[in-house]
Amino acid sequence: MKVERTALEGVLVLEPRVFEDARGWFYESWNRRAFREATGIEADFVQDNHSRSAKNVLRGLHYQVKHPQGKLVRITTGAAYDVAVDLRRSSRNFGRAVGVQLDARSRRMLWIPAGFAHGFLALSDGTEMNYKATDYYAPQHERTLLWSDPALGISWPLQGEPVLADKDRLGVALAVAETFD
Repeated sequence: MKVERTALEGVLVLEPRVFEDARGWFYESWNRRAFREATGIEADFVQDNHSRSAKNVLRGLHYQVKHPQGKLVRITTGAAYDVAVDLRRSSRNFGRAVGVQLDARSRRMLWIPAGFAHGFLALSDGTEMNYKATDYYAPQHERTLLWSDPALGISWPLQGEPVLADKDRLGVALAVAETFD
């Protein structure tokens, strides 16, 4: 597994070893020991999620104020622009965002630690995202950071207006968002 650090400490791009031949390909999408050895992180995943989105659907930026989730994100079909925002007030990167293009072809994954908001923009029709989470979904503790907040400086690669759920359209600005210590 190849590990690439991003501009935000703790957010990592992971590239698995892929074995290809005339029959097709194979790779381990998750191996606890290999992940720990490559990153130094001991992740205990308790839930797997799978979503499908049409092109230009923007989901996020979501996080949980209690039971925060670390997420290992990968695209199995299509492509997405995936974003993490540091919401840890004790971090020197508080309020900063990083975006990475993920797609089924490259098989790259993104590790987003607990304490970050997460969102993505589907770049193609039928984009499917799978992600592992370190804590269970707790809707009563879910919050949404406004995807378009200028304070975040996210350059979403949009083509026109995004397709949004009501909760994403009504997200709050960083200045008034609940955050982490």
